[in-house]
Amino acid sequence: MKKKILLPVLSLSTLIATAVACTSLNGSTVDPERDLTYCDEQVHRTLEQLTENKGGHIDYTMQPRNIAADSTCWHCRKTCPEEWCSGFWPGVLWYDYEYTGDTTIREQAVRFTESLKTIVDAPVFDHDLGFLIFCSYGNAYRLTHNPEYKKVIINAADSLATLFNPAVGTLLTWPRNIEMFGGHNTIMDTMINLEMLFWAAKNGGNPYLHDIAVEHAETTMKNHFRPDYTSYHVAVYNPESGDFIRGCTHQGYSDSSMWARGQAWAIYGYTVVYRETKDPKFLDFVQKVADAYLTRLPEDMIPYWDFNDPRIPDAPRDASAACVVASALLELSNYVDKDTSRRYLDCSRKMLTSLCNDPYRAGKKNPSFLLHSTGHHPAGSEIDASIIYADYYYIEALTRMRHLNRNENICQVD
Repeated sequence: MKKKILLPVLSLSTLIATAVACTSLNGSTVDPERDLTYCDEQVHRTLEQLTENKGGHIDYTMQPRNIAADSTCWHCRKTCPEEWCSGFWPGVLWYDYEYTGDTTIREQAVRFTESLKTIVDAPVFDHDLGFLIFCSYGNAYRLTHNPEYKKVIINAADSLATLFNPAVGTLLTWPRNIEMFGGHNTIMDTMINLEMLFWAAKNGGNPYLHDIAVEHAETTMKNHFRPDYTSYHVAVYNPESGDFIRGCTHQGYSDSSMWARGQAWAIYGYTVVYRETKDPKFLDFVQKVADAYLTRLPEDMIPYWDFNDPRIPDAPRDASAACVVASALLELSNYVDKDTSRRYLDCSRKMLTSLCNDPYRAGKKNPSFLLHSTGHHPAGSEIDASIIYADYYYIEALTRMRHLNRNENICQVD
């Protein structure tokens, strides 16, 4: 049995120390133009590798997922509802096209994106429909305004909404795991999928989708966090009464530890919820959740996979969590007071600076953008690997910083 860990409540002095730490790291300043050019180079290397793997032809139903630490080749998985990461590579291509304007990249983005349409036509498998469709079709519509893409997103949002349980007030994450967890299960990752519901509700979909997203966020805010604003990975509810049963983990170190990517999902998700609702309770809350994460970071601002792994400093890092938070802080900095905005921007820059240098940049080692992410540590899966969603949120963060530097909107547009 894993040791239970109690996390301390943050004091004001600790929060002040965070502000100092986030502005005292040394290192070169991240350059989004330079680093996006690097990403484009790696995208072309990946496309070359995918072409070579199939004897000169790309199989657009096989999406890059990960590269093990001892490998130089992408491990690809078949596009299907069960493969939750299939939307990230098309999203990477759309962000690369946004930066380069390269029509060849656009053509590849279209083909990889449209291979996901069968997922929307299939019975809803789980909450990952948001990751699958909004990262791919969402960016595709944002950049092309193709009305067919809009239809796919709205249909996917309608499908995702069927997982909502009004008695509980959240989306059911894994229908297949109700028995395993002993009830209606909701994981922190689901917060990311609310953006597709918000978007669909204001772009021709059912307005009720907005209400579902808000209620999910409110219920999660109530039950998914400890008094110190660190999060459980999983919240379990009675599906009939809606009563909260317990908080636990599935991918973290223990039920009482702070799994880094789970906290990152929370920061990103509640930033989006505030953007879409402008409700100050969400803005107040997300700052507390962000500070709970920032106070516990190591010097280079890249978290260990779980902040409470007793092997620290010898535990694996998770660059993917850093990418998610770096992107989220860039947006969150637009909504807070001037001093907090400056601190969040500085923290994001420090994270991206670490990521664009050794030991995190993949460079010539393999065609991904980044090294040293951790997927599902308890299952022994994707430990110290290059993972496609790290690359997705990395290129998104760089794109957002580029827009910020040019005084442009850094968020999704309608």
